[in-house]
Amino acid sequence: MSSLAFVSSNQKSQSNGALLESCLVTGGTGFVGRHLVQSLESRGDVVTLLCRHNTNGHKAILGDLTATNFDLSGQSFSTIYHVAGFAHVVPRTQVERERFFEVNVEGTRNLLKKLEQSERLPESFVLVSSVSVYGRDEGELLDETTPRDAVDPYGVSKCQAEDAVLEWGMVHGVRISIVRLPLVVGSDAPGNLGLMINALRRRRYCGVGPGAARRSMVLAADVSRILPAIAKLGGTFNLTDGYHPSFLELEEALCAALDRRPPFRLPIGAVKTAGRAGEVLNSALNLNLPITTAVARKMTSTLTFSDARARRTLGWRPESVLDNIADIVN
Repeated sequence: MSSLAFVSSNQKSQSNGALLESCLVTGGTGFVGRHLVQSLESRGDVVTLLCRHNTNGHKAILGDLTATNFDLSGQSFSTIYHVAGFAHVVPRTQVERERFFEVNVEGTRNLLKKLEQSERLPESFVLVSSVSVYGRDEGELLDETTPRDAVDPYGVSKCQAEDAVLEWGMVHGVRISIVRLPLVVGSDAPGNLGLMINALRRRRYCGVGPGAARRSMVLAADVSRILPAIAKLGGTFNLTDGYHPSFLELEEALCAALDRRPPFRLPIGAVKTAGRAGEVLNSALNLNLPITTAVARKMTSTLTFSDARARRTLGWRPESVLDNIADIVN
């Protein structure tokens, strides 16, 4: 059975004459989720977290999306922000590959089924997805009309989660929003950025070639601030900071913030050779070497996404990631 720490059953409540939103956030203790909860609470919204463990100072329903050991009956939320997901893992076994679908797909379907048992269906459901659904290794300013060609477990699981949410929204008349994020930046960021910062801090990072490949990124704080507007509108949006820095620019900004010298640069050919060797060794010896063909390709290929739709329809004007690097790493 789920444990209810404290939940308001009103879909909207009044505070000092202001109409407040009642929101349910999954993944609210994670990286993006923490920023979102802080942003929603600063607006005055009534926020409830659906999470596996007790939280300090937050209303929470305790339960696991993959275990369905939570109860939403009698609850009523105007907006659902589904941020929870499984990511930042390179699967080496079938069990690890299946984990993406267990969390990202079945966990999403379980949430949708539980919402059907709530006192009232939400007005809006926001799914935080990923640009990984496009399945691209390279490309420039890909927009939301780009075909979803993901073949990796993470990307495919996000595609299936999107489909499940869209179908559910159509059947039940709930406004659906899908937000596809690139590299998300902020303090204590997980994934590749966190690894990059730690490697630079320990002087164990090497640049690749001229570092000309560009990548899209966005600040977690900016994402959290725009999500309520997206929830009110509905639709699918890529979010970026609009600049798409090169690896060299990002490395230089991080080194300046960390007070480190620019990293030693490896020739592109050497990195690609090391990637092929790493791929063979990982497969043959069940290792987990960090340099593979896929990693080498990511470090040498430009992959950027267009946020023109968000700018046009939402007035999306995010801050520059590079301008905020010092605050992020210190």
